Amino acid sequence: MTKKHIPVFVVGLLIVLVALAGGAVYGINKLIPSRKQMDLTEYYGQNADGEAALILGTEKLEEKALISGEDVYLPLDVVNGYLNQRYYWDSENKKILYATPSRLTEEPASDKADGNVWLKDDTVYLKLDYVKKYTDIDSYIEQDPARVAIQYKFTNVETVTTKKDTVVRYRGGIKAPILSKLAKNTVLRLMNEGEEWDQVATDDGYIGYVQKKKVSAVDTTDYKRDFKTESYTYLTMDEPVNLVWHQVTSTDANSYFADAVQNMTGVNVISPTWFSVTDNSGNISSLASGEYVMQAHEKGLKVWGLVDNFNENMNTKEVLSKTSSRQNLENRLITYALKAGMDGINVDFESLSEGVGIHFLQFLRELSIQCHANNLVLSVDNPVPEDFTSHYDRAEQGKVVDYVIIMGYDEHYVGSDAGSVASLPWVEQGVKDTLSEVPAQRTILAIPFYTRLWKTTDGGALTSEAIGMDQAQQTISDNGAETYWDKKTSQNYGTYEGDGATYQIWLEDSKSIAEKVKLIKKYKLAGVAEWKLGFENSGIWSVITENLS
Repeated sequence: MTKKHIPVFVVGLLIVLVALAGGAVYGINKLIPSRKQMDLTEYYGQNADGEAALILGTEKLEEKALISGEDVYLPLDVVNGYLNQRYYWDSENKKILYATPSRLTEEPASDKADGNVWLKDDTVYLKLDYVKKYTDIDSYIEQDPARVAIQYKFTNVETVTTKKDTVVRYRGGIKAPILSKLAKNTVLRLMNEGEEWDQVATDDGYIGYVQKKKVSAVDTTDYKRDFKTESYTYLTMDEPVNLVWHQVTSTDANSYFADAVQNMTGVNVISPTWFSVTDNSGNISSLASGEYVMQAHEKGLKVWGLVDNFNENMNTKEVLSKTSSRQNLENRLITYALKAGMDGINVDFESLSEGVGIHFLQFLRELSIQCHANNLVLSVDNPVPEDFTSHYDRAEQGKVVDYVIIMGYDEHYVGSDAGSVASLPWVEQGVKDTLSEVPAQRTILAIPFYTRLWKTTDGGALTSEAIGMDQAQQTISDNGAETYWDKKTSQNYGTYEGDGATYQIWLEDSKSIAEKVKLIKKYKLAGVAEWKLGFENSGIWSVITENLS
């Protein structure tokens, strides 16, 4: 190598060494975890004066808590939606009503932060300590920035535990900024399990990622709690319920009680349709009869008077959303029930709109208090669960009433396509769906004693009429119609032609009723109910009794 080539070589060597050093530094930096702390104001969001970020379980909310001195206030909508739905805003009297199993409590609202209920800019806030009075929660209050974290799930929680001191990061990856440092043996709530990073939530309100190798395998944790609250007790029967509804349309009809039940056997509860809400003030019409109750008792029957919302002169939401009218309705029901010597009240409020849901539940809570104080059984009728009836909230109903009744009929109805009133698969699915919310031992399945005779004219017009068992059989016989067992519906099906029209009928008879009643035993339900007395044939009672026992 000549002297003139040596500088070129040295320069080239230096370039290579610098490149190697740079690559090494880059590689080392890539492997070094970031120590940068996350800007928590950026993470939790900017708070206005007096506000605090709000974290519920594993979710950062858009809604804010309010801070006044040392007191924290939570938005009512957040409390109801996540923590405890029984705080009911009485807009008429500007107060919060809370129904315990035995009493109704009241907390007036103030336009200042000096009580348990703060009405600020038309938004209702509840003091955190007031929420804790009736709700099992843990709270963590932090500053810089102001934030409130609340944990409310304590059973069957998926968790991981740190195996050593580590950190929770904003995102998965060692270069992501740090949200919080974690000590060894810190229990974290698992949100999503990844290959290298788990998404977790800390109890004090950080939601981020932790390196998988630094935490334990997934576990299911039940947190020990010492929170105690008053529990509901229920007025239930020792034997399976066999209830029949008795449609009573006048006071004179009560006098035919003996004739109506003379062939009835196996029934232990009768529910006469005695009460109807008549106006938006919560007044009711009453056909209740002490003589009827006395005769029923002599036959060993309990009497649960039915109240409905079928009157065209009332609006259910108007009645139930206004505390004065709702409680007027409750008080009148109890008064009539005690005067007649009834054993219970059956609530049959149908076609409830979504907006009436929370008010209907409050009605049941308040009525439950009065019923139980007077030894009256409270039952409530519900349609078979569908997506559009989720606001009935059968789970909450099941906690506050004695019996939830599934009206296992009207699968097809006036205005629908022709079909069965209550096919077995449809009814059974209704039972399953209800039992996902309500305990089986307080769930009653109601079955129909009626069917629909469907008529389709040559022009395609479809009409139907509801007929009882004997009339259905007579119709089949008079028209020489042949029937066959339809396995799909578990009913006898028949069709015939006449008067330029096609008639169809899915029969309710001893065979179809037996299949439905078998569901009681299969799902360990509390019993059966039938709509309605007078639509049955004489032999159906023994069929029910045999399959119920």
